[in-house]
Amino acid sequence: MVDENLIRRFGMCLLVALVALVSVGCAGRRVGQVLERRGQEIVIAGQLVHVGAPVVLWTDPGGYDAYRVEKRFAPWAESDWDDKGKTGPQQPLRYGIRKAGLSETEFEMVRGGGWSIEQLRERVDQFVMHYDVCGTSRTCFRVLHDQRYLSVHFMLDLDGTIYQTLDVKERAWHATISNDRSVGIEIANMGAYSAKEKDPFAQWYAQDEKGTRITIPTRLGDGGIRTPSFVGRPARPEPVVGTIGTRELRQYDLTPQQYASLIKLTAALHKALPKIALDYPRDKSGNLINQQLSKEQWQQFQGVLGHYHVQGDKADPGPAFDWDQVVNGARREVGLPRLK
Repeated sequence: MVDENLIRRFGMCLLVALVALVSVGCAGRRVGQVLERRGQEIVIAGQLVHVGAPVVLWTDPGGYDAYRVEKRFAPWAESDWDDKGKTGPQQPLRYGIRKAGLSETEFEMVRGGGWSIEQLRERVDQFVMHYDVCGTSRTCFRVLHDQRYLSVHFMLDLDGTIYQTLDVKERAWHATISNDRSVGIEIANMGAYSAKEKDPFAQWYAQDEKGTRITIPTRLGDGGIRTPSFVGRPARPEPVVGTIGTRELRQYDLTPQQYASLIKLTAALHKALPKIALDYPRDKSGNLINQQLSKEQWQQFQGVLGHYHVQGDKADPGPAFDWDQVVNGARREVGLPRLK
């Protein structure tokens, strides 16, 4: 026969335990407590999304803040965006509001910052790869923000550090017609050049007993690299030759650290914004398309693509960029099968 008193006592003990568990959980977060960010999260519509790679936000010390209107690297007294000597004031903003398919009512709701991740999931479906032709993220931000009045959501430095300059909800100015529907990243790399062009490789790459190493020019100091005494090496020691559009180009590869972080960031963006498919533009044979997409191809494509897929006068991320490593690495991160 079941002892009803025993059952009641057991139920009371269980209730007390649950109350205690809840109390401990609440006690873990006190009013006014400063909660620590762990340094591996990006921001999408105000929400922290885990990446698993080092991330420096625009709000972090040493970060790069594209919301600020003054020049980041000019002396403070000369940092005003209203450039003297030019006709009229320069545009203070380096970004805008995504309008991708929004009705007037929806636009009025989000113009004050009210995007939700759910809304972005319906409208953001491309992740655009750029090389920065600056060599380091610090120089990239100075050129984009201070000189060209442009922006990009992420920058990827030589040591694999990811810098986020804007919330993904913003419409960064990095890829013309794709800005409304895309996320952009500038990868620290000196770019790709034809045989007829003068390249900067002699300044940026040298040989030592371990092979090819990246040599940041002395005029740039340490380049702003966060990893102390970091020695960057391209994933492949020799320049890679390939064709983008109609041009044969030479380019040094990214560093292994850049590939590792880019894989994790690509996977995280796909999980948060699933319309960014983990694949790149392919022709009917399944091979990478190495030229600008047609209007119809661009309209239909959802996934990871290069700047040259959007604009015919661009070549980034260049012939050395290992598309399969990035896409299949990201697929592995989220448990999807490997593609060709």
